[in-house]
Amino acid sequence: MRVLFALLFAVFTVSSLHAQHTMPVILSLKEQGALQDRWLKERFATVVPELMRREGIDMWVMITREYNEDAVVKTMLPSSWMGARRTTMLLIYDPGEGKELETLACARYDVGEVFKKAWDKEQQPDQWKQLVELIEARNPKKIAVNRSEEFGLADGISSYHYDRLLEALPDELDERVVSGENLAIGWLETRIPAEMTVYRQIMQIAHAIIAEAFSERVIQPGVTTTEDVVWFLRERTRELGLGTWFHPTVDVQRSEPQDLYGFSNRPGADIIQPGDLVHCDFGITYCGLNTDTQENAYVLRPGEHTAPEDLVAAHQKSLRVMDLLTGSFVNGTTGNEMLRATIESGKAEDLRPSIYSHPIGFHGHGAGPTIGLWDQQEGVAVRGDYPLYANTAYSIELNNTSHVKAWDKDVRVMVEEDGFWDGEQFYYINGRQEELYLIPRQH
Repeated sequence: MRVLFALLFAVFTVSSLHAQHTMPVILSLKEQGALQDRWLKERFATVVPELMRREGIDMWVMITREYNEDAVVKTMLPSSWMGARRTTMLLIYDPGEGKELETLACARYDVGEVFKKAWDKEQQPDQWKQLVELIEARNPKKIAVNRSEEFGLADGISSYHYDRLLEALPDELDERVVSGENLAIGWLETRIPAEMTVYRQIMQIAHAIIAEAFSERVIQPGVTTTEDVVWFLRERTRELGLGTWFHPTVDVQRSEPQDLYGFSNRPGADIIQPGDLVHCDFGITYCGLNTDTQENAYVLRPGEHTAPEDLVAAHQKSLRVMDLLTGSFVNGTTGNEMLRATIESGKAEDLRPSIYSHPIGFHGHGAGPTIGLWDQQEGVAVRGDYPLYANTAYSIELNNTSHVKAWDKDVRVMVEEDGFWDGEQFYYINGRQEELYLIPRQH
């Protein structure tokens, strides 16, 4: 798999910023659904057996119900299902090396092409008793359920369903119930080659929308507000038939006295003026995968053709922090270890970094190692202690504070780009913003 990924990204190396800004084809809903269903079957053939054997678990039971879906189960449903139906019980059993997984639905119908119907209500009226019979017949050593104290995405079983399961199981099986936390995280964080082929186009769309937003096509200095640009991002995404997983942010820093950007409150609306450094935070959802991107633009003053050198240098320093962080990626290294290494390396280069990077994929703030939080630069308990695994994707999100002499003040240049770790190398999925956008563009 690692070789496939290396070849994939070698072919997809982005040669220029222009290449990032071309809007690729956007699939119809029908095409997206067929694609995601193919991915689902491939993931069950490759990802799930490897995870279950890695964790030493031979049975994985997921119980959820309509309008209260387990986050993991939602990613296992066929594309034509918008959610669970009634009480949905899914069972995955690994009979051992060299044998195919059993994927069963303790339900009155198949759940897509992966989970096969394993309940005849006319023969066994009680769904819970049927589930117990399915489990007893396979006599698993460990029964994993999605229950977790710290990882919300791995805590999908409701309190009622957990208690009901323990009541239904005989005592000897009760003792085999364990947390499926690492199975859930592993399922959510692991990307397959087929997904990554399309992920590049997903990122390309996000980059193209930002490039349009940060241009004279959208921004008229002295008139356009930051909120106007926020709503352009929302509307443009909707026009393309895509979704956003969070409300975008657009803000400015300028030479006037001004507090540094605060993370605890949304910035207010500002009229964008010549000389402003404009920043956005924006993410889309497409084909079941998410993006999370922060990029920056400079609004040229009359007579200017380039951004001030101090701002260009400040942006480059933030890119340097990104390089330090991705350079610390090693399989098995925890999020906290990567955080500490990056901050120490940055300070050794007279940088002032702040790191708050996270996994991305099925969810914007995905499952996997947390690499700092904006208000926890000393480390993050438990979630920051989760290790780095191969074939996982990340939003490299951070900032560096630099002093801009021309403005006689500090600026915080915030950057974020999505990338992929293949176990040996880190790649940006569709490149990153190497230079500030200029408004208006200079040709």
